[in-house]
Amino acid sequence: MTGSDDAGTRRLRLARAWASAALWCLPALALTLPKGLVPFAALLLASTLLVPGQLRAAADVIARPLLLMALVAVLVLGVALASGWVAGVTPGKADNLDRLLGLPWTMAWAYALAPSRTQLWRGALFGLIAAALLASYQVIAGAERASGWGNAIVFADAVLALMVLAMFCRPPQRWRWATVGLACGTVAILLSGTRGAWPGLGLLLVVLVLGSGWKSRRSRILLLGAAAAVVVALVGTVPGLTERMRLSELQQDIVRIDRGDHNSSAGARLERLQVAAQVFVARPWTGVGFGHFDQAMEQALPECRQDAAADRCHLGHAHNDLAEWGATMGVPGIVALALLYGVPLWLFLWLRRAAVADPLRGAAAAGAMVVAVYVLCGLTQSMFAHQTSASLYAGLTGILLGLALREARWPPGPRVADEAPV
Repeated sequence: MTGSDDAGTRRLRLARAWASAALWCLPALALTLPKGLVPFAALLLASTLLVPGQLRAAADVIARPLLLMALVAVLVLGVALASGWVAGVTPGKADNLDRLLGLPWTMAWAYALAPSRTQLWRGALFGLIAAALLASYQVIAGAERASGWGNAIVFADAVLALMVLAMFCRPPQRWRWATVGLACGTVAILLSGTRGAWPGLGLLLVVLVLGSGWKSRRSRILLLGAAAAVVVALVGTVPGLTERMRLSELQQDIVRIDRGDHNSSAGARLERLQVAAQVFVARPWTGVGFGHFDQAMEQALPECRQDAAADRCHLGHAHNDLAEWGATMGVPGIVALALLYGVPLWLFLWLRRAAVADPLRGAAAAGAMVVAVYVLCGLTQSMFAHQTSASLYAGLTGILLGLALREARWPPGPRVADEAPV
């Protein structure tokens, strides 16, 4: 028995070491390498197979929240598959949503092995510095917009998620390094030319300023106003910043829209919102099938049915979460989207009550902010139409929920394993 116990202890220690490495790899390599999520997935699988009993025991302890998140993941995937079946089309990009099945897995895994959330912070800091360097290299090399190893919008949205980890998962007294990560992330987003990430970045800055313990609330509001004024002044006076933020292009797009020309970035988005509304009214309970928004464009616009259709007809999705899910899956899709964002957000806010005293630190606070920035980025992007953003949401949400349950010491009573430091 002693030898068996020793072997089990060694496996548990090894599994925890791999879990710690996995937590670093997820934010550090997601944008740094092509297929950068593969190392995390490999370590997740290996550590799970090493101590499956530990995960089963953890699943029993956190059964209620775990079951709730599993039901949400299965429901979302089921609605997507059913929409295609009802609409008579093949499932489009459903493989992006099957990543959500990893959400309850990573939730139980994080609770069972209790890796330190500091590893998320270290990985995010590395990833943000690497993202800034990569974006700078691409722009210097002549790229119009930095895009990492894929889509510029996905790149910027992922950078924003890493910025949340860098600020909310930091160890005590590490503000300076967290600020370095914030600056690097801002540079990467700026060089990506993605306007859709700015609302989420703005929310992050507002929460950081108003939620900090620096002096009085009045002083914090004045600081926030002064920072906003400086940003506006810089954007208005430095031509390079205006060009990088594509503000001049936005003004030109608005003029073209007024003339009836939608073949521009802003024009195509507005047109797709209009088409989404028309399709939702026409097919409120079924939509056109998940992943088939371009089919809705062809049905609504004659020019999109031509062989030489404009590029705006083939963007692949609606560039808006609500429009995409409503037009392709109808009312069930909107309900599924609300649950996908709403249930984790509710759990994070509920767990936040029992978390650390610092309102700007902890897994629950980080998770709530990750969901919030995803919602804001979803105003100008279909967040689950891309594997990277879908995988990051599933992985980060599951991990942060598991860690938040640990930090909240939920439920009361004996723990599954010794708690790791956070």
